[in-house]
Amino acid sequence: MGTIIPIDKIRLKVSPILMRHRYVHALLFLLCSSMPLFVAAPAFAAETPYLYKVSLVQAAPGKLLDLIDVYKSQAAEMKQAGDEAPLWMRHSQGDHWDLMILWPMGSYAEYYQPERIGKRQKAAQAGKLDDKFKELIAWQEDLFTYGPPLTDLRKAFAASAFFHVEMFVALPGKFADLYKEREMENAYSKALKEPENFIFVRDQGAAWDIFTIGVFRDLKHYAESADALPKDQEAAAKAAGFDAPSQIGPYLRRFIREHHDTLAVGIK
Repeated sequence: MGTIIPIDKIRLKVSPILMRHRYVHALLFLLCSSMPLFVAAPAFAAETPYLYKVSLVQAAPGKLLDLIDVYKSQAAEMKQAGDEAPLWMRHSQGDHWDLMILWPMGSYAEYYQPERIGKRQKAAQAGKLDDKFKELIAWQEDLFTYGPPLTDLRKAFAASAFFHVEMFVALPGKFADLYKEREMENAYSKALKEPENFIFVRDQGAAWDIFTIGVFRDLKHYAESADALPKDQEAAAKAAGFDAPSQIGPYLRRFIREHHDTLAVGIK
């Protein structure tokens, strides 16, 4: 019977060149296998295929109107550079941001074409926009998100002046449930002939996993949901998958760690 050598006593002689080759091959494998994390859209983006950069901005004290003017100038400069004009709104009550600005991107590849980057940089430098923003912005966070087709969103914004924004951070493992709940609330609204929310899904940036925008003509239009008959609300809730209208809120809370509500008005 042969001698058994403990595994911890074995020393294999491997040439440095072979070790380097193995290291390079392993590194290339990791890079290639991780690339989809950077270029692939999330699964839910199949239903929300258009990419937006969303900026939440708080103005320096007393500088909100000045900041709005600078953003208007920036939008004009960016449009001349070939970018889509942004969609935006101004806080009325709720969260601490003053402005929500949705910058249409389409896709990363489309938006970050070298020619378009150069045009944007040239426009920003010509207007000295970076220096102005540093003086006028107290706080900002950005989120890259997939949302509805731009034509649908523009049409809704053009006919509306009042918005209800809900932003969510999902509990671990509950993103899909939260997304489904948002769809259920849309089914509920549709049954009552109320506007459905536009759903946006995070790709990268700030922590918000999902946010929705409800678009209304005015405050009165937003409040009309309270006028629906109780029997109609009950039927709509059950058809959408809820136990009752009063259970919509508690059902939502099963899936969220954080939830911010904001009412906002349009900026012309």
